[in-house]
Amino acid sequence: MKLLHFADAHIDMANYGRHDPETGLPLRVLDFLKSLDTIVDTAIERNVDMVIFAGDAYKDRSPAPTFQREWGRRIMRLSQAKIPTLLLVGNHDISPAAGRAHAIQEFKTLQVPYVKVLDAPTLLKSEDLWGLPLQVIAMPWIARSGLMATLELSAEKPEDVYSNIESRISDIMEDMLGQVDDNLPVILTAHASIEGAKFGGERLVMLGNDLVLSGSLVKNQRFSYVAMGHIHKPQDVNEGNQPPVVYPGSIERVDFGEAKEDRFFVIADVEKGKDTEVEWIELTGVRKFIDRRTVLRSGENVTEALKEALPKPKEMAGAILRLVVEYPREWDSLIDESALRKYAEGTFEFHLVKRPQSEARVRIPEGQAVSSLSPLDLLAQYFDAAKVKDADELQKLAQEIISSDENADDFS
Repeated sequence: MKLLHFADAHIDMANYGRHDPETGLPLRVLDFLKSLDTIVDTAIERNVDMVIFAGDAYKDRSPAPTFQREWGRRIMRLSQAKIPTLLLVGNHDISPAAGRAHAIQEFKTLQVPYVKVLDAPTLLKSEDLWGLPLQVIAMPWIARSGLMATLELSAEKPEDVYSNIESRISDIMEDMLGQVDDNLPVILTAHASIEGAKFGGERLVMLGNDLVLSGSLVKNQRFSYVAMGHIHKPQDVNEGNQPPVVYPGSIERVDFGEAKEDRFFVIADVEKGKDTEVEWIELTGVRKFIDRRTVLRSGENVTEALKEALPKPKEMAGAILRLVVEYPREWDSLIDESALRKYAEGTFEFHLVKRPQSEARVRIPEGQAVSSLSPLDLLAQYFDAAKVKDADELQKLAQEIISSDENADDFS
């Protein structure tokens, strides 16, 4: 059994860039759709037995109809190829309000052939999976209201359900495991966090409280493979052991927190009684994010210094680039932003983040009170801390002003 596993598509996460004049779609959306096309093409070319999408099709539960159309086109290609496809509902797909439709509801409502939407804790046996010789335990993202509805609990003490939600879900999964056929492989798919998993930059886009599964629960050797979604950093939480507990990661970089992470999807070769083999397939066409930071140490040749902090034009071509610059506030006018943008014109988008720094407050030596210092003494300490040029001349002028003011007071 060959299973293709991907997650966290977020196809409408168009945070940067312009629109494509031909399609009218944001160019960043086309980036995500390009990755999705690669995944669908691979599933068809490799003739996989099943596709598991582990949640988060969009950035929220109310995608624009245009984005729903583009997602639907790709899923329909899998349906037309007669590839059984499981769509797990993630936290970005679901409404916190009970009774409202989730973002991929139409596939369930229309009963699209070879596509099954998993929006509640479910055990799928062979007869539920188009006769495939395997079983699937599905754990979509469950909000408090959703869990209460699934378990038919009263709302008298919702805080009790909320505080024990993870133990309740563990009980559900243990009960499902008790119903499986041990002669067939069992797949767990869930949209959740796992104890010990490493997060990437996706914390910036997460919604709601995390559902955290214990490591011992998901690493149960009765599972042949665990297909996870929700964490964007690609990883096997049970690396080197069975079963593989895999987060394939998001299909495109979402923000600068993922600048150094490659993007993947996975094909798992599952067979009862044998170790599951996992093939990590890198998505090579993803958009580059380049994040650079520098501190200006001199007020001379500022523009050239900032250009040196950037990659070479060839390296940053087509990338989303951010340069964060720290510098003394009085050098603000020395930064030629137009020249920098001209230098970075080959990028997809260039963000210059200026962080002017104010001088620290002057500290009075220990044991010395401010009241014991004359105005001229305080001014001298300020000039020294601020490294003011021509401080001696300014000090003499200050002395003259103070002296003339004192003489005026004496005269009056």
